[in-house]
Amino acid sequence: MWYNRPSFFSCRDPLLNNDYFAENGLLAKAIPGFAPRQAQVHMAEAVSKAIETAGRLLVEAGTGTGKTFAYLVPALDSGKRVIISTGSKALQDQLYERDLPTLLLAMQYGKPVAQLKGRSNYLCTYRLALLEQEMHFLAADVFADLPKVRQFKARTVSGDVADIPGLQEQAPILPFVTSTNDNCLGRECPDYENCFLVKARRKALDAQVVVINHHLFFADMSVKDTGFGELLPDADVYIFDEAHQLPDIASQYFGESLSSRQLSDVADELRLAYRLEAKDMAQLGKAADRLVQDCQAMRLAFGVDPSRGNLRDVLVQPQMQRELQRLKESIKFCYDVCKLALGRGEQINNCFERLAGFLTTVDHVTAITEAGAAYWYETTKRHFTLNVTPLSIAERFAQEVMRVGCSWIFTSATLTVGEEFDYFSQRMGVGDADTCLLDSPFDYAHQSLLCVPRNLPDTSIYQRATQLAERLLPVIEQVPGGCFFLCTSYNSVNQIAQVLRDKLDRTVLVQGDDNKQRILADFVADGHAVLVATSSFWEGVDVRGAALSCVIIDKLPFTSPDEPLLKARMEDCRMQGGDPFQQLQLPEAVIVLKQGVGRLIRDYQDRGILILCDPRLVNKPYGAAFLKSLPPIPRCRDITRLTEFWKLPVSAPVITQEEPIREIEANENSGD
Repeated sequence: MWYNRPSFFSCRDPLLNNDYFAENGLLAKAIPGFAPRQAQVHMAEAVSKAIETAGRLLVEAGTGTGKTFAYLVPALDSGKRVIISTGSKALQDQLYERDLPTLLLAMQYGKPVAQLKGRSNYLCTYRLALLEQEMHFLAADVFADLPKVRQFKARTVSGDVADIPGLQEQAPILPFVTSTNDNCLGRECPDYENCFLVKARRKALDAQVVVINHHLFFADMSVKDTGFGELLPDADVYIFDEAHQLPDIASQYFGESLSSRQLSDVADELRLAYRLEAKDMAQLGKAADRLVQDCQAMRLAFGVDPSRGNLRDVLVQPQMQRELQRLKESIKFCYDVCKLALGRGEQINNCFERLAGFLTTVDHVTAITEAGAAYWYETTKRHFTLNVTPLSIAERFAQEVMRVGCSWIFTSATLTVGEEFDYFSQRMGVGDADTCLLDSPFDYAHQSLLCVPRNLPDTSIYQRATQLAERLLPVIEQVPGGCFFLCTSYNSVNQIAQVLRDKLDRTVLVQGDDNKQRILADFVADGHAVLVATSSFWEGVDVRGAALSCVIIDKLPFTSPDEPLLKARMEDCRMQGGDPFQQLQLPEAVIVLKQGVGRLIRDYQDRGILILCDPRLVNKPYGAAFLKSLPPIPRCRDITRLTEFWKLPVSAPVITQEEPIREIEANENSGD
């Protein structure tokens, strides 16, 4: 543990005076099993000073530090209004439903607290009622889930759709029973007073402590919802947990986009308005049909397979220019028809306003004129999205977001690269912040073993994931508990899951099969399951004990250089004389890998093995940068050592002396 500013140790610290973290302090007396941790106390001191002085602080706290309590205690003790933002809804729920109530009781904190999520997380009773009126038009999968939503509405208090039993995370019914900024009627909605979202926002505006997520924070900063007014209260203290996610999330909200899904949604609203509010205006239905058809034609112009790319490259194509022009004309036609029907009903009025916004947006995202921005597209099987995203949000974040006179605290287990905060601070424009770097208290020499197996299939070969899964079957079978198989692509997830389900005599769970929290609950309850996942399961997942005894990572998580946003940032970096690999690609991959590795050891009693299936860790010079950023886990290359690990006494160190990476590179990389 160390700080880069010794002034932290010279400040008066109210936390120590109150003995919150002492061996017999308030937390130890109120929380069963609580034990003081030196790193936790140091972090609490740093946070306390930042709150007291309205300062800015960057904190990397290794797994097991107890960073949640380390920032919650000084925040609650300060008596100031606090907004706590998390990187995921899972951590948000954990913080609000488990950690915060524990401290409120221990500290006898009596001021109101609240949780607030984005509008798409709340059931919209008005849209559910509209859906029920149109049941004879519903697709089979939407109709099948309708009873689940009805039953949920009758008993829910929060209206959080994540709590609907048996409903998949991306269930087709969800867009029909939740609202968006575009289709919400605001105060004109007949269900406004009973709206779950309205109730949640009112509670948040009255609260002293509000728990949100990063997406909602930036939605509030960039787009004020005129239907509801203020989304978040002003606060004295802003704390960002999982802060490493902030640069990418901020870029999304500081940019602009238009999707065919948005256009299809407004077409659905137009058809509904025609049937319910303006039955004599058949043109509404015809305009909606034409808009959907032109969206489909535009989607096909991008090619059959899902893809991402530079808009500049595709908009020069004659076919794309024709389809784009037709799409613009369709949006304008819908706008003109709606204009004739204004005043006939709230649905029509709302559609008119949305279409006016779409006309402006489609011109902006296809103009390709803004300097310092990436113009890019993304397609799925059925939809496309056109985007303009700033290459840097540092200046805007520093000037427009971080208000003077407030405390701004950014924390994560993965803010540094090579023990330096430069990459994060430069991306966020917070170079003037104090910094605090705290090591994990876990005893990795006794608790874990890292293996980079020899003779793995090359990272670029066809069907590599299938070969990898077959190679590791014997290893997985020997793991006494559960296993995470973390992948860098959905294609790898599918290949690996297929092999494991065919050949492994264990429960195999796959990301996307159900709500994330229910998948995790099933994983823990089983105790010996294998979870194959990507993206969201690399971070924000806390599984303790033998239920997670092994983490396998298929390869180093480099973002493809063809990814349009990264490609634009790389080109900008080159123009400024920089090295895109060293300054962009490598730091990003290091941070993601640190997150994945952090899933393994979550408690002092945990034991487990980590398998990194990428020979580049030992046969490429940059492999050392990854290993330097990981915890001090003993390393080996012989996969048979993994069998020996499970036979070792819990108290025995795995390797007496850590194997140096240079020795591994020199002597053990044959066949890679």
